[in-house]
Amino acid sequence: MQLKGGLQSFSRTLARWFPTPQLVYPRAAGIDISDASIKWLVLAPYKSRYRLASYGEQPLPEGAVKSGIIQDAQALTRALIETKKHLGGIDCAHAALPEEAAYVFEMHVPEGTAHDQAASMIEFGFEGRVPIAPGGAVFDFDIIQKHDDGVGEDIGVAVFARELAESYVSAFSAAGINLLSLEIEARSIARAVSSGERDEPITLLVDFGRARTGFAVLKKGIPIFTSTVEVGGDMITRTIIEKLSLSPEDTQKFKNDQGLLADAGPKSPEVEAIIGTASALADEVARHYHYWDTRRNEHGERMTPVGRVILVGGSANLKGLPDYIAGRVQAPTAVADIWQHICNFDEYIPPIDRRGALQYATAAGLALRSS
Repeated sequence: MQLKGGLQSFSRTLARWFPTPQLVYPRAAGIDISDASIKWLVLAPYKSRYRLASYGEQPLPEGAVKSGIIQDAQALTRALIETKKHLGGIDCAHAALPEEAAYVFEMHVPEGTAHDQAASMIEFGFEGRVPIAPGGAVFDFDIIQKHDDGVGEDIGVAVFARELAESYVSAFSAAGINLLSLEIEARSIARAVSSGERDEPITLLVDFGRARTGFAVLKKGIPIFTSTVEVGGDMITRTIIEKLSLSPEDTQKFKNDQGLLADAGPKSPEVEAIIGTASALADEVARHYHYWDTRRNEHGERMTPVGRVILVGGSANLKGLPDYIAGRVQAPTAVADIWQHICNFDEYIPPIDRRGALQYATAAGLALRSS
């Protein structure tokens, strides 16, 4: 959803906006707000693609944002003001709204449906899907695919409470940052990690964070489902520190360098300290994967055959995690490459290593909106 002129511009349905060509977008930062921090990333043209003009992380006071909901607007505004100082003169941004507060679904519209008509159809489809009255909601949609037989289009819809969206607009405005757009985190990540190819398989995106893990089913790079579970990498970190008496620095090194493949073996105290949380995460991945992979229509045909699992998030750096999850779901599983649409490694090497880059997937996808 694109924003124009702040709060006054919010229409009842932001989906009625006709997308402006990308070249009209000014240079803008991708700003990712989590409960713990603000991460930003700014791109600049470089040779055939881009380079990182600016990136970084600004800590947030504890409790300023909780589960994506702004609890202390002044604290968030102060942090955004500090963030703006590092943007290299950029005063525009794209931002993401928390998936915990989103209602995401797929629906079908007839071929040639105008935006206004599509918006009305989406509102009509709220019943049974979205516990928010249309007047208190803002939403956006992306076209997933047009059917060759002329029967219409499949679209992915994301709905938020108007109050939530306005709270983000207010915080950015108070910080002197022109907020150009809002979207769900999964859409931002998908822009960075999806190939964009017509034959791209349906993907289960797993954002393994410090406190929570987000799941999204992507169809041609568009989210059609999102959910969040209270399983995060901090659980592994705390267990290792308690059981192995390692420092936080040594704990992180152990997770990244040995993890589930520790030299001491699968029955060692080191691996036992990790396996509980890793197993809980794998259980959730398998539950989401098998539900979507086995859904069938009235003709008995699989509706959403999931072809792969992609991992992002700082905690996805756990050594051996992709193979562990692949063994549980029996599907290709890999850590995402967030640079595929940003730079050519023969021309430019980003200053963020592959492990650190996983924490910037949302910010990278947001920055790509102005590319």
